Amino acid sequence: MSSDQEIEVSVVIPCLNEANSLAACITKAQTAFREHNIAGEVVVADNGSTDGSVEIAEGLGARVVRVQTKGYGNALAGGIATARGRFVIMGDADDSYDFSEAPRFVAKWREGFEVVMGNRFRGEIKPGAMPWHHKYIGNPVLSGVLRVLFHTKIGDSHCGMRGFTKSVYQRMDLRTTGMEFASEFVIKAAKLNVRMTEIPITLWPDRRGRPPHLRSFRDGWRHLRFMLLYAPNWLFLGPGLALMVVGLAFVIWLLPGARWVGQVRFDIHTMFFGVLFALLGMQILTIGLFAKIFSYTERFDHSNLGLSRWLRRLPLESGLLAGTVLAVVGFIGDVAIFWKWKQGGFGSFSEMRWLLFWSLLFFIGAQIVFSSFFMSMLGVSRGTYVGDKEFQQ
Repeated sequence: MSSDQEIEVSVVIPCLNEANSLAACITKAQTAFREHNIAGEVVVADNGSTDGSVEIAEGLGARVVRVQTKGYGNALAGGIATARGRFVIMGDADDSYDFSEAPRFVAKWREGFEVVMGNRFRGEIKPGAMPWHHKYIGNPVLSGVLRVLFHTKIGDSHCGMRGFTKSVYQRMDLRTTGMEFASEFVIKAAKLNVRMTEIPITLWPDRRGRPPHLRSFRDGWRHLRFMLLYAPNWLFLGPGLALMVVGLAFVIWLLPGARWVGQVRFDIHTMFFGVLFALLGMQILTIGLFAKIFSYTERFDHSNLGLSRWLRRLPLESGLLAGTVLAVVGFIGDVAIFWKWKQGGFGSFSEMRWLLFWSLLFFIGAQIVFSSFFMSMLGVSRGTYVGDKEFQQ
């Protein structure tokens, strides 16, 4: 191994009871370093092995970092944090990824790329190396969702072998501790607009001799859930806006009276559901705004400058004013209807359409008022303040 000052590449291998395959991984990486004159090191991030994996790694000259907190993401984070190289290559300890290919990742880094992803589908997947539902459903679907939601151009977003500069990794500020680490990594890289590329690699059957830690459906759902939570525009704002527009359209369309479409009559019951749709849409919209502001102020999303400008231009008082006006107008309308009903001796009630309309304005206005306060509270974080001219990136 090279001295600390000379190390430029670190191979980081997360490990949990990988005695059957770990030695092959370490040896391949070290051999590749020697044959290609790369000043590198192998870091084994051990997550509590009890099968002799630690002794094997130390015996081969790898540097072992003990990570007490369980989880794939935690193990990787612990190993990467102590890596001495400017460029880091990560890969699993089951020998499914061939660390002899590490110099190809290094070559792309030296060309100027900050993130180099392996692509198993452009390379080769050996028989038995990947279950059919991972190969034809899980990986393609999850990678496709990432491309749609976050505009990435990565074809194999969940490949476990990837290289990246340590400086980019530090800017990512990754938070997940489990298998979602792979998705968060690609999302953050895309949001930071780093220079990314892919290289075809070969996936081999693992040599652990035991069932994998991966649980297909559980971990697939965790990936999908994380992606959706990281995309409030798709999860909240889009559906919320659609519901609100549909609901308001029904309310306004039916306000004058019943409508016929062919042989179908739309009346007060449809208008009532329009009110419910509009209120539900408004609720989902505000949750989406809460999510976006929380994401921005907590530094999950460093790139949303449009949101920053919007927050500066629409201070708390603007939301309070708009919400108050709507609530007051709606309340006055409701009071007028009640007074008219009272004047008639509380007899038959014929103003249900207008009651729904004015009540909808009142509820939306009240929602805006209280949501404005809560959004302002969310902004009081790490020196930022939503609705204040001092709000800064």
